[in-house]
Amino acid sequence: MAFHVICIYSAAMPRRVLNHFKKHDPTLYAAIHAFNGELRDGPEIKKDFFASLCRTIVGQQLSGKAADAIWKKFCALFPHNKPTAKHILAFSDMTLRESGLSFAKIRALRDLSERVSTRALKLSTLRSVPHTHAREKLQEVRGIGPWSSEMFLMFALGHEDVFSTGDLGLQKGIQKIYGLDALPDTETILRLSECWSPYRTYAACVIWSILDNR
Repeated sequence: MAFHVICIYSAAMPRRVLNHFKKHDPTLYAAIHAFNGELRDGPEIKKDFFASLCRTIVGQQLSGKAADAIWKKFCALFPHNKPTAKHILAFSDMTLRESGLSFAKIRALRDLSERVSTRALKLSTLRSVPHTHAREKLQEVRGIGPWSSEMFLMFALGHEDVFSTGDLGLQKGIQKIYGLDALPDTETILRLSECWSPYRTYAACVIWSILDNR
C-alpha cells in the first residue's frame, strides 16, 4: 500500500490531479489505485524547443533504438552537438542525408528552420497560448501532423491539457481500463477526455503506464 501512495503522490501525479480524477472519473481513479507499477512522468518542459522539435521529426515512424542512432549522428553535425536552424539551412541535402535522415525529413527540418529563422514560428510563445492554437501553428510546418504536434506540446512545451486521440497506445489503454470490446472511436475518446480536462496530459501518461504494465 505504501508503494501505491508514493507513486500516486509523486511528481508524476500531483494531488490536485488525482483529486480531479477521483471526482470526475472514478474508473480512471480506481485504475490508478490498482496499478502496481511506476507511473510515467507528466508533462515536461525542455530547455531547447528547437532541438526538441527536430528530435520529434527525426524520430517519426522509427523504433526508439533507430531514432536514437540517427539523432546521435545528426547532432554530431553541429558545434557542441546543438542543432540550429542556421546550420540546417547551410548544410547540403547530402550532408544531412549521411546522418540517416530521409529526404522527406530533411525537407521538414528545412521548413522548420526557415520558419524559425524568419520568426514566422516562435516556439517560445507556444507555451503561453491555448494548446489548440499552438497545435495549429506547429502543424503548419511540413511533416508535423497531429501526433507529432501533440507529443511536442506534452513533452517539450509542458502543456497539461493535451490528449492524442490518434495514438494507438492510448486507444489500447482506454480499451483495457474501461473494459471495451473494441478500440474506442474518436467520439468515445473525446467524451472520456472531457472528464480529464484540464489534466489530459496526465491522463495520457497514466493510460500509457497501465498499458505498458501488461
